[in-house]
Amino acid sequence: MRTSEETLARLRDCPHYGISELLEIMQVLRSENGCPWDREQTHASIRQDLLEETYEAVEAIDLNSVPMLREELGDVLLQVVFHCQIEAEQQHFTFADICDELCRKLVVRHPHVFGDVRVADSDEVLKNWDSIKQETKHQETATETLEGVCKALPALMYAQKLGKRAGRAGMDWRNAEDAFGYIRRETDELEAAIRSGDRQDMEDELGDLLFSCVNTARHLQIDAETALNDASKKFLRRFAETERLVSADGKSMQELPIETLDVYWAKAKENLNNKSDLTEQK
Repeated sequence: MRTSEETLARLRDCPHYGISELLEIMQVLRSENGCPWDREQTHASIRQDLLEETYEAVEAIDLNSVPMLREELGDVLLQVVFHCQIEAEQQHFTFADICDELCRKLVVRHPHVFGDVRVADSDEVLKNWDSIKQETKHQETATETLEGVCKALPALMYAQKLGKRAGRAGMDWRNAEDAFGYIRRETDELEAAIRSGDRQDMEDELGDLLFSCVNTARHLQIDAETALNDASKKFLRRFAETERLVSADGKSMQELPIETLDVYWAKAKENLNNKSDLTEQK
C-alpha cells in the first residue's frame, strides 16, 4: 500500500485525533512507504514492549499520577493496535473484531445489568462471572479451570491464582494458620535439601516454600506480588541509607566485613523508621 500525500498531510495536520486516526496511522507505519522498523516487527518481537508498557501504566497507578497514567494508557493502546494491525494484514482479525468480541463478552458476563438476573452484592457478581466464564470456555472440571490460568503471569501472581482456584474446588487450607504451618514444614525440607547438596532437590523445595508463602499471603488477604515489590523497595531504601552512612564515615561498603555492614544496616533501618514517624506526626 502506497500512502498518498493527501492522506499523510491529513494525518499530520489533524486538529483532533481519535481511534480511527490511530488505526490509520498504524496502517501507514506498517505500509510499503511507512517506517522500516514498524514493518519488521512481529508479535514476538514486540512482546516485551507490551509487558513494559503495561507495567509502566501500573506504576502510574501506584504513583497516583494522572498525567503519567494518561500517557502510559496511550502506550498500552498503541501496543494493542500494533498487534491488531499485524493480524489484519494476514486477514485474521481486525481491531473492530476485538471490540465486537469484547462487548459481547461484557454483555454475557453481566446478566444482572443486561438481563433479568438479580444479585445481592459484588461477591455474587464475581461468582456469577466465574461461573459464566467457566461455561463459555467449556471448562468442565476444576483442573481445567486451573489450567486456564495465564502461564505468562509473574510467578507469584500465577501461584496465587492457582491457589485461589484450587480453593474454590475445596482444595485449600482452612485458614492462614494452617497455611503458615506449611511454611515451617517446607523450610525444614529446604534445610534438608541444602544439607544433601542436591541442586534439583534444593530448587524443588525452595519452590514449595515460595508457593506456601504465596498461599499464606492469600489467606491473609495480602497480594503476594505487591508484598514482595514493597519489600524490594524497602530494601532499596535501606541499602541507600546504609551506603550513605558508610560513605559519611569515609569508608567503602566493599571493604567492610558483613558483620560491620550489619551494624550500619541496623542504623539505617533506625534512621528510616524515625523519618517515617516524623512524617506521620506532621
